[in-house]
Amino acid sequence: MKLWRNDYMKDYFGYQEKVVIVTGASSGMGKATAEILVDLGAKVYALDWNICDVKGIEKFVHVDLSKKDSIDQAMKELPKHIDSFFGIAGVSGMKNDFMTTVSIDFIANKYICEEYLIHSMTENGTIAFMTSTGGNGWEKEENKKYYLDAISAIGWDATVESILKTGFQYLPGTLGYPFAKLAMNYYTAYLQKKFASKKIRVNAVLPGSTDTGMKSEFTEMAHGEEGLLSHCGYANRLAYSKEMAGPIVFLNSQMASYASGVLMEVDYGNTIEERASIKPIQQVISLEAIHQMMQQQSNK
Repeated sequence: MKLWRNDYMKDYFGYQEKVVIVTGASSGMGKATAEILVDLGAKVYALDWNICDVKGIEKFVHVDLSKKDSIDQAMKELPKHIDSFFGIAGVSGMKNDFMTTVSIDFIANKYICEEYLIHSMTENGTIAFMTSTGGNGWEKEENKKYYLDAISAIGWDATVESILKTGFQYLPGTLGYPFAKLAMNYYTAYLQKKFASKKIRVNAVLPGSTDTGMKSEFTEMAHGEEGLLSHCGYANRLAYSKEMAGPIVFLNSQMASYASGVLMEVDYGNTIEERASIKPIQQVISLEAIHQMMQQQSNK
């Protein structure tokens, strides 16, 4: 039974016959998003490394989002006009090095937006990213100064080079994850001038801890399930993938036609309580602290 579409209901979301691109569509939040979009009548083009088995999609396109050439090839297989882009693909960094993690979680989104979407989208186009509450603190100077050059860099190679200059590439992939999420949250704000001024909306969903295929990896990164659950607010459980898919589908729909620059924290109130000092802050990444630690180790 279709939960998100009724043939007798007005198309309030506005996805009927729209061309939408979903990265990471083979599993987790990306797959849940693709399923909803198919039910809403969208023409879904699924991009991923693994095969997407969602019934009703227009096309599956294999891509390695850590490589520029693979992205270029994948984009050739897509329609020239794109109505909505869902940048959902991501890795935790547990199985990848720092630069591979950052490439998939950040650089690929940046490259697709600046190299392709700026030319493929017209007025009323929409872009939404799946970032993370692990990128909270994106606005702090102690973090911004380490990724601002990457944000403003032009092209894939220049973006990579600006990150290499930080020296962070020698860090483990698990630290590439928060670096990428911090950068992506800032990037959502940065894109407003370039895209929102052309009436192309850009937003992001910041999930709390979610039960996906990477649950075991994030559990290890949080030092146990209790640590993972500490980011779930009063829900006292991990979110389901569909509970993140719903918000990102909404943000890219015509139901949110006046929403741009929104960083929607979907963590059952955890972040807002921390920000209001109602509860202690569990963890906010500091790239400055990481940099200082690296310097201390190099001086030994």
